[in-house]
Amino acid sequence: MKNLAPLKWATMFSALLAGCSVGPNYHRPAVQTPTAFREPAENPQVQAQAASYADLPWWQVFQDPQLQELIRTAIKQNYDLQLATERINAARAQLAVTRASQFPQVQGNGTFSGGKESNFQTKFNFLTLTADAAFQLDFFGKLRRATEASRAQLLATGDARQTVVLTLVSDVASDYFALLQLDLQLQITRNTVAAQEASVKLTNLRLDHGVATKLDVLQSQQVLDSANAQIPDLERQIDQEENAISILLGNYPQAVPRGRALVEQPLPPEVPPGLPSSLIERRPDIREGEQIMVAANAEIGVAKAQFFPQISLTGSGGGAFGRSSAFSGLMSSQLGIWSYGAQVSQPIFTAGALRGNLRLAESQHQQALIAYRQSIQRAFGDVSDALIGYQKFHEVRVRQESTVADLQESVRLSNMRYKGGTTAYLEVLDGQRSLFAAELTLAQARGTEYQSLVQLYRALGGGWKE
Repeated sequence: MKNLAPLKWATMFSALLAGCSVGPNYHRPAVQTPTAFREPAENPQVQAQAASYADLPWWQVFQDPQLQELIRTAIKQNYDLQLATERINAARAQLAVTRASQFPQVQGNGTFSGGKESNFQTKFNFLTLTADAAFQLDFFGKLRRATEASRAQLLATGDARQTVVLTLVSDVASDYFALLQLDLQLQITRNTVAAQEASVKLTNLRLDHGVATKLDVLQSQQVLDSANAQIPDLERQIDQEENAISILLGNYPQAVPRGRALVEQPLPPEVPPGLPSSLIERRPDIREGEQIMVAANAEIGVAKAQFFPQISLTGSGGGAFGRSSAFSGLMSSQLGIWSYGAQVSQPIFTAGALRGNLRLAESQHQQALIAYRQSIQRAFGDVSDALIGYQKFHEVRVRQESTVADLQESVRLSNMRYKGGTTAYLEVLDGQRSLFAAELTLAQARGTEYQSLVQLYRALGGGWKE
């Protein structure tokens, strides 16, 4: 295909001009970030500690084997994650489509014709084979900027998928701890019901022997009924929590297996947040925002290149082969076919469309920049909220444990005084009611503490490693 040599030289010449791209080159914008995360005043962080709790993979953070299995299942089957993965495939295909415009487009054609002319009694059969090539010279970087934008969009979809993984892992873990909390509250309620049923029987016996009053029996029954009334609601919440976890796992609603009980779940001795500067690189949503900004920056170059001439080269070559009975005899023929050309187009009047397109691209880039800075600001807010939340929920749980221990001792002493005849049964019932409520509150405090740990891990950008 010697006749396509001009196209080859044009391609090489265009490559030499690869640096001539209009539009701004991307530079990461300067963003002022805090030098330290805001934490409770009594728990200042160690500034020199570069390691972060979020650097740990999720299977080291969540050590319950059953929870680990649930997370693995969710990563394999969750539909949101499957959609995010398919969006990566679509973005990769779009990049291939966009990038193809930078290369010559070659098309082969073949035609066969034959017949007889009645006037001259001429018979003929011809096969024509040609190859057409077209190439747009990218002098001003329009195609390269479009490819740059598509590549950034591909990277953004990858970061978006990692955000889905981060959210999925934390949602499964948070819902699992909420389920264990409800299990513990149901267990406490059932234990209270069993204890109160025994108490009602004992009070009835004491009534028969004239040791207790009818009021004692009624008050004891009220405590039993109050505890019994909470069981259906707790069972409802458990079933709905299992349904929510099942959906996250990509399953239809069904029972969810448990591992360790809530009181047996380990808590880390410390949760270092790490250096604030590392948060920008660790959080996939921030990285996604930056890639969107890269793509928007490249689109400015595409819009600017529309103002300049568009130059295209075309070339064609091939041959025709066949036989024709012209004049006196049947003769064979072989004909060479070739052509080449160039086309230049320059916008002259577009009624402001090109300038409006450029302003649109610049505005979209500015929006991406604002969203990027906002995502960083929100990330630091998330971390601060999570650090404060985890610390304070830990304090709540510790103090509630002390409250439960005090009430347990109080109930024990009240029972002793009641059996000794030095106090009324109402004191015992009041203590039991207070203890029951305090134990439920402690179960909730335990669950909230674990869920706040999950939120801290998520806020720091952990959990998306697979």
